[in-house]
Amino acid sequence: MTQQTRKAQSYRRTVNRINKVIAGLQRLGIAFGPTQLLTVTGRRSGQPRTFPLAVLSLAGGRYLVQAFPNAAWVANARAAAQAAEVVTLTRGRRRSTARLVEVPVPERGPLLREVVRTQPASAAQRYVTNGLAEAPTADAVAAAADRIAVFRIEQL
Repeated sequence: MTQQTRKAQSYRRTVNRINKVIAGLQRLGIAFGPTQLLTVTGRRSGQPRTFPLAVLSLAGGRYLVQAFPNAAWVANARAAAQAAEVVTLTRGRRRSTARLVEVPVPERGPLLREVVRTQPASAAQRYVTNGLAEAPTADAVAAAADRIAVFRIEQL
């Protein structure tokens, strides 16, 4: 196992622990930052699955952007988008319904460049740490568009 792989796994375990705390606080009605709870039907189980994710305002729309390879929420969101299923977004005590539309790979580059330009530097570094991008630059992250899922949120 390479040092990069160990670092990514350690980072993922830490984030998973923090996500449990964030989800609990959100359920108590405490909202902070861009985090919302995405509830989507599990692609295999058919049961609701909830994930704390950052909802980003980019290019005049609202988006969910993958930060980890093989993220379960991405597979579930992709299945929901293909079936045009309704998902729920919760922020504090407010809930809303939406549909997710996966952004085609050729259209992701400008959005990913905007993520790097508008988010803290740690956001770009996360793509490198997790093996999705080669460098924490706007061009390198945009070049990894085929490995980074992006979903547009269409409010109902």
